[in-house]
Amino acid sequence: MSAVWEFREMNFHRGTKRSDVRSCLTAMAEVDRWELERVRVYQDGSRYVRLRRKIYHLQRTA
Repeated sequence: MSAVWEFREMNFHRGTKRSDVRSCLTAMAEVDRWELERVRVYQDGSRYVRLRRKIYHLQRTA
């Protein structure tokens, strides 16, 4: 069975500090189990971040 992923895309404007972006992404990873899939930094300084996390389907056993 292949993994099923949920995705979330975020954009940060160029005025956002790098440390603020890092702390936001770290909090999302620790609390909600998101992981980085793609980070793109554009010439104007804005950042595009795509996160993913695995969707677990639990099956009833009884």
